[in-house]
Amino acid sequence: MSAVDEILSQVDLNQLAQQVGADPAEVEQAARTALPALLGGLDANAADPAGAASLTEALGQHDGSLIDGGVDLTQVDPTEGEKIAHHIFGDNQEQVLNQLGGVGGGASKGIVAKLIPILAPIVLSWLAKKVLGGAGGAARTPSGGAGGGGLGDILGQVLGGATKGTQSGGINTGSIISDVLGGLLGGGRR
Repeated sequence: MSAVDEILSQVDLNQLAQQVGADPAEVEQAARTALPALLGGLDANAADPAGAASLTEALGQHDGSLIDGGVDLTQVDPTEGEKIAHHIFGDNQEQVLNQLGGVGGGASKGIVAKLIPILAPIVLSWLAKKVLGGAGGAARTPSGGAGGGGLGDILGQVLGGATKGTQSGGINTGSIISDVLGGLLGGGRR
């Protein structure tokens, strides 16, 4: 199962659609566009030792319990999600939204803009569960340092695998990451 499918399996798309005021099918398509962007942005950040250290710190503040048994969207703080998105995309957030709004045969910029602050905390919770093994625990490796082994390697494996080209509704999400976001994110935000 791809990372996008795994994350979306934890979210009630009807509840999410109600929250953003859109059709569930439209919301699913937009989420399938936004999630690879969030994962790709995290991957770009994790590629740099300082970015990996910052991400490791952020993961320590987000445990995996948000996604346990399915996401209760009333527990998601969009204000926190805005902060996360800003750390992921930096000053390029508007350009990312513009690009994503034109991808995927109809994912509107407005829906993507509403989804990113909701999805960002869910993505960090999912990643914390993958990397830290759940509720704010220690990394699953003897060496917890970022970059050059330990947690940095785990981040690279999880995020790199999460952003590989997967087909999602006929869209190659890996292509979205490389073609649309590659130039905008560069080496990631640190």
